[in-house]
Amino acid sequence: MSIKILADSASDLPLDFFKESGVTLFPLGVHLDGDDYLDLATLNPSEVFKRMRNGSAPKTSQVSPHLFKEEFTKLAKEKQSAIYIAFSSELSGTYQTSVMIKAEVQEEFPDFDLTIIDTKCASLGLGLVVKKAVELAAAGATKEEIIAEVRTQVKHMEHIFTVDDLDYLARGGRVTKTAAFVGGLLNIKPILNVEDGKLIPLEKIRGKKKVAKRILEIMEERGTNLSEQTIGISHGDDLEAAEEYKQLFEEKFGCKSVYINMIGASIGSHAGPGTIAIFFLNTNRS
Repeated sequence: MSIKILADSASDLPLDFFKESGVTLFPLGVHLDGDDYLDLATLNPSEVFKRMRNGSAPKTSQVSPHLFKEEFTKLAKEKQSAIYIAFSSELSGTYQTSVMIKAEVQEEFPDFDLTIIDTKCASLGLGLVVKKAVELAAAGATKEEIIAEVRTQVKHMEHIFTVDDLDYLARGGRVTKTAAFVGGLLNIKPILNVEDGKLIPLEKIRGKKKVAKRILEIMEERGTNLSEQTIGISHGDDLEAAEEYKQLFEEKFGCKSVYINMIGASIGSHAGPGTIAIFFLNTNRS
């Protein structure tokens, strides 16, 4: 029996990917303008960014314990071996909840074979790992082989991103309101990354062109064999900017594979419209 792959919407992969690959989707919750939605499943990310530009302030919640219980019980009854590749435990309670529900299900089904991996990744950093796991599963890899590759990928996955408006990070407490105000006046754009699952500010740059130049430098400093790996670009409803970065990567590094997708509603609710995030492996994978 093939290995079942499970992932949550914080992977920022398109809905079609889940439908076509057979990966089980666990959507995070989004509360927007008085209504509750399920990220990706019942809410299109572009709608979130549109409303945020008009002043809406969405809030997010972890995956519902009920959804975990329902799917885990189904898999246990089917004696299906599975791997859940989860959103960083440092950014959401989703991972901890899944571990708790797995333990509950195993009380009734002691042989339930589910491995839950706290990737410490987010957005397409997580998404690229999920895609790799799906490729391996489709090729007939064993569960142990898939887990080993997932753990290697998450260990070396870089997350480098910049936001267009510091106010959205200020709402989530990532920067102070004063810093956001001053940053807006001075056209300061932060460069941030994810270290051990946590959001960490790297630098503050003035102007978009300088930000792009610095991101290229960071990729050159940290990445290896960039031309041969898949580079991920997720964007906050700014495909034009994402395409410009893709062109820069192709020209600078000779990248042959660049995967672009819009940031999902759950992560986009905190990062805001205009965010650009870059994902790549920081070790030679050839």
